[in-house]
Amino acid sequence: MLRFTDEHEWLRLDGDVATVGITAHAAEQLGDLVFVELPKVGAKLAKGEAAAVVESVKAASDVYAPLSGEVTEVNEAAVSDPASVGADPQGGGWLYRLKLDDPSAMDGLMDEAAYAEFAK
Repeated sequence: MLRFTDEHEWLRLDGDVATVGITAHAAEQLGDLVFVELPKVGAKLAKGEAAAVVESVKAASDVYAPLSGEVTEVNEAAVSDPASVGADPQGGGWLYRLKLDDPSAMDGLMDEAAYAEFAK
């Protein structure tokens, strides 16, 4: 199940763990990424809390926790090669994995069609 936030993050749920990244729309708006800072494994994040930072030649942007949970893994490749996030934001450019406090909260986020309409 793929869901989207109004802060331009995507989540893909596998059991009770969501993989989180920025959307293709966000990556396009930012341009070439030059720096990525990710949360620490084990960090407890509250929904809406700044969790990561992506920086391009244009701007630095916070990436917010789309839902509450605990960080279980980070994508070290995104840190060592920030351009990979922009090149494949909804695939290999994922940022971190979050064990959700309440997986059913995913239902409150946008599906692909709703996000496409929102991002216009």
